[in-house]
Amino acid sequence: MVAQNIDDVVDGLAGIVREATRSGDRIGYFAALYRQVTVEVRTAIHAGLFDDGPRMDRFDTHFGNRYFEAHDAWLRDRSGPRCWREAFGLLDDADTVIVQHLLLGVNAHINLDLAVAAARTAPGPGIQALRGDFLLINDILGRVVLAVQDSIDALSPFMSLLDKVGGRTDERILDFSIRQSREEAWYNAVLLAGQSDREREVTMERLDVRAAVLARLTARPSGLVRPALELIRRTESDDVPAVITHLDHAMERAATI
Repeated sequence: MVAQNIDDVVDGLAGIVREATRSGDRIGYFAALYRQVTVEVRTAIHAGLFDDGPRMDRFDTHFGNRYFEAHDAWLRDRSGPRCWREAFGLLDDADTVIVQHLLLGVNAHINLDLAVAAARTAPGPGIQALRGDFLLINDILGRVVLAVQDSIDALSPFMSLLDKVGGRTDERILDFSIRQSREEAWYNAVLLAGQSDREREVTMERLDVRAAVLARLTARPSGLVRPALELIRRTESDDVPAVITHLDHAMERAATI
């Protein structure tokens, strides 16, 4: 599909979540997270929280279409960006835990797609005017990630092991990954916005290769993380439709607390 506005993005993601829930497809994990972020961005646009609401609608539409293009390419002939092929290629792997599926989607969509979408929305010197609204999305992401992380904790009783073996005591792994990636995405957006068409192709290729490497490291980590993931896998829910539903209602549960 090709979205024309942010409403189309929300509807498209909702459709993927519904179909994934029906078929038991793990592609619904990241789609559920992404749908909630998009709904929150749309709410912020309607509330006038961004400096330029129509621009943010365009931005989110470009961003959503990057995901839809990758999704459709994978379903059509297993093509698309390398980093998305790495993510989608593990959907049938029962050894990959819930948080890994989420991180693989986050990696591809932020480390590649976000910078591309930002540069398309505000090319040239205009990219600097986007910075304030770009940073405001971090606050929205933070709220959604906190709610989704609570869902992950409920679905994966031993998720806290990842923080312990990773040496983190004050950061949740999903939130940490997203915030770090978005900082680099802004740098890359500014770079892309000032480049020629040929230069952009080269930069996008470089970003895709790097994101694909990060995807492989996320999928097959070394050291103490590997046995921790094995324990998490044995104890977390393997009911894919139920997991998708739980993730997709994370913000609703958070609102009732």
